Amino acid sequence: MSVAWASDFLDWPMEPEFCYGNGSCVRTVYPVAARVTLYLVLGSAVVFTVLGNLFVIVAISHFKQLHTPTNYLTLSLAITDLLLGVMVMFPGMIRSVESCWFFGEMFCKLFISSDVLLSTASILNLSFISIDRYYAVCQPLLYPRKITVHTAVVMILVTWCVSAVVGFGMIFLKLNIWGIEEFYYNKVACEGGCFLFTTGVASTLSAIISFYIPGVIMLAIYLKIYMVAQRQVRTTGVQNASSSKVDKHQRKATKTLAFVMGVFLSLWTPFFLCYIIDPYIGYSVPPALFDTLVWLGYLNSTINPLVYAFFYSWFRKAFQMIVSGRIFRSDMSDTKLFSE
Repeated sequence: MSVAWASDFLDWPMEPEFCYGNGSCVRTVYPVAARVTLYLVLGSAVVFTVLGNLFVIVAISHFKQLHTPTNYLTLSLAITDLLLGVMVMFPGMIRSVESCWFFGEMFCKLFISSDVLLSTASILNLSFISIDRYYAVCQPLLYPRKITVHTAVVMILVTWCVSAVVGFGMIFLKLNIWGIEEFYYNKVACEGGCFLFTTGVASTLSAIISFYIPGVIMLAIYLKIYMVAQRQVRTTGVQNASSSKVDKHQRKATKTLAFVMGVFLSLWTPFFLCYIIDPYIGYSVPPALFDTLVWLGYLNSTINPLVYAFFYSWFRKAFQMIVSGRIFRSDMSDTKLFSE
C-alpha cells in the first residue's frame, strides 16, 4: 500500500490543470489513492451525519415522553445538522476532492447560502438551548412558566428566520463583496469555482454576529449555570441534591448540552479565526488549510448524535427500537424511555 501511495505521489503533476479549459479555475488533481481515501473518509462522515441526526429526529418526534421544550430545541439542532449533511457536506465533498465545482452558478449560490444559514442556525439553536438550561437550573420554579412549548417554537422560528436572512441575504444581495465587485469579478471569480469570498468588513461583521457574540453569551450563561449549580450543591448537600430525580435529570441534560456547545465552539473557532484574518492578510491562507478547517467544523454535525448516544440512555433505547422496527407498533409512541 505504501509503495502504491509513493508511486501515485511521484506521478502527481506539478503543473495544475483547469476545471473547464484555459481561463477557468485552476484544478489540482490529487493522486488516485488520495482521492479514494478522501472519498471514503468524507463520504463516511456524510453518511454518519445524515443517519445519526435522522435517528435523533425520529426519536424525538415519535416518542411522546420526549416532547419537551428542551428536546424541541434539540430537534431543531438535529434538523440543522441533517440538512448540513445533505445540502452542504455532500456537494462539499465532491468540490473538495475534485477541487472544482460542477453544479452550476445558481446551485453554488444555494450551496454557500445554505452553509452560512446552517452554521448560523446551529449556534442560535445552541444559544436558545443555553437559555433553556439557565432557567431549568437557576430559576427552577419559573422554568415551567417561562419555557413552554410555545416559547420553544418561537425560539425555533427566530433561529431559522434570522439564519435565512443572514445566509441568503449575504449571498444573493452580494453583501459579501460590497465595494469590491469589480475586483472580485475580474481577479477572483472563475468558471468551476464555488467558495465564499468576503471583504474584511463583511467577514468581521458576519463572524461577530453569527459566531462570536452568541458564543460569548453561551459561555457566560453556562458559567453562571455552573456557579449556581455548585452553590446549590454546597447549600443543600451532595446527598440531598442527588436524591431528586428531577434535579438529576436536569443536571444530566445541562451537562450533555454544555458538552455539545463545547464541541461546537472547539471545532468551529479555528475556521472563524481564519475567516476573519484572511482578508486582512491578502487572502493568503492556503485553500487546503481553509478547506480542512471548514470540514473540521462540519464534523461537529457528525459528532452531536454520538454525544447523545454516549450521555443519554433514552437515545440508546430509542435507537434500538428504531433499528429493530419495533417503533412501527401502534403503542410504541407511549413507551417510557426513562424514569421521570
